[in-house]
Amino acid sequence: MARKDTFSGLVEFLAVARQSSFRAAGADLGVTPSAVSQTIRSLEARVGVPLFQRTTRKVTLTDAGAALLAQLAPAASTIAEAMEGAAADRARPAGNLRLSVPRIALPLVLWDLLPAFRVACPDITVDLDVSDASADLLAAPFDAGIRMGEYLQRDMAAVRLTQDFRHVIVGSPGYLRARGRPASPKDLPVHECIRYRFPTARTVYRWEFVQGRRRYSVDPTGSVTVNDHLSMIELACRGVGLAYTLDLLVHDPMAAGALEEVLGTHLPKTSGLFLYFPARSQAQPKLRAFIDFANERLRGAGAARAIRG
Repeated sequence: MARKDTFSGLVEFLAVARQSSFRAAGADLGVTPSAVSQTIRSLEARVGVPLFQRTTRKVTLTDAGAALLAQLAPAASTIAEAMEGAAADRARPAGNLRLSVPRIALPLVLWDLLPAFRVACPDITVDLDVSDASADLLAAPFDAGIRMGEYLQRDMAAVRLTQDFRHVIVGSPGYLRARGRPASPKDLPVHECIRYRFPTARTVYRWEFVQGRRRYSVDPTGSVTVNDHLSMIELACRGVGLAYTLDLLVHDPMAAGALEEVLGTHLPKTSGLFLYFPARSQAQPKLRAFIDFANERLRGAGAARAIRG
């Protein structure tokens, strides 16, 4: 017997046995009495014996039907309890949440978010894979990832975690005293620029600029290349050269006077950080709990709440 037929008709059988009526069973199940009757006839044909005595006045179980009900009732109760347990698990989400995140997400989102999330959802463990390389969530064993909006795969759902960024070029006060402040992007060839290499593509990022409505890019010159934003910022603080980065990442060192901005009027904005995942995955209790917690927590920190398909 095909597996798909094993449970066919059992829900209707239990409903008729409980109600002693095809009409009442159909009302419970949201189908017509004739549909219930036809399903029961198919079930009786499969088991090879009548399960109900039918008269114009009432419906009663046959001996075979009563014996089947005696065996099915405990199993039906167990299934109902299992479903209730699954519903309870949604109220108390548990499991291992696997996230692929870039290093810039640590200070901007996760250092504040994760400790509070672990307190709120102690049954969820978190496994972070910290890498600036892009992760294909459909191929890799991750529940979700964090990336800038412009790098998201088109078939992913996403939740905004930060406001949009503004690109900035920064240098230490000591570097700028020694080398001067560039007045326009044309001055960059005589400066030491700390270059950023994409971890996956292995290409060096071209610094982007705007002039009116025109957007263009420049290949920076410099003797130091890194594949990590936070290391680039630290090197800039130590006077190694100019760094092209994001305003939120250098807010603290700029406020402390460790870095100063140059060429501000020439730089564009870009999308913020998003939590992204396959749309069907957000029904997982552990991921749903993280999405809801992030929305609630970050809303007060200035991140606009938004979900996109």
